[in-house]
Amino acid sequence: MAEFKLTLRLLPDRYGVCRLDADSDIPRWATSGSFYSITRTQDERSVVCLEKNIPDDVRAEKDWRILQVAGPLDFSLTGILAAISSILAANEISLFAISTYDTDYILVKEKDIDRAIDALRCEQYRIEV
Repeated sequence: MAEFKLTLRLLPDRYGVCRLDADSDIPRWATSGSFYSITRTQDERSVVCLEKNIPDDVRAEKDWRILQVAGPLDFSLTGILAAISSILAANEISLFAISTYDTDYILVKEKDIDRAIDALRCEQYRIEV
């Protein structure tokens, strides 16, 4: 019996990646839902949030699904994102990655999610949908 490398959970909703001005306030619409991520640099503020909450006038890339790596993961672990991204790259699937203190989140376009899940399963990742 093959041993599983890691478990990934497919989150149920669709998400968008938004670009806001660096000095913009964090909008209320961005912070509702069970998952969101906000990153600010000197050049921009990026928001990942529920797609259905994004106003039409906001610059956004939509139709993302999220695979959550089951955690928490120890900081001493290495190569988790590299391994997953290599598998997806070999299958010509783009990703957008977010890391938190406890774990990693892999965003894959809705049109590619089934192929991504199949590719990861073939490499002994357990996927919970």
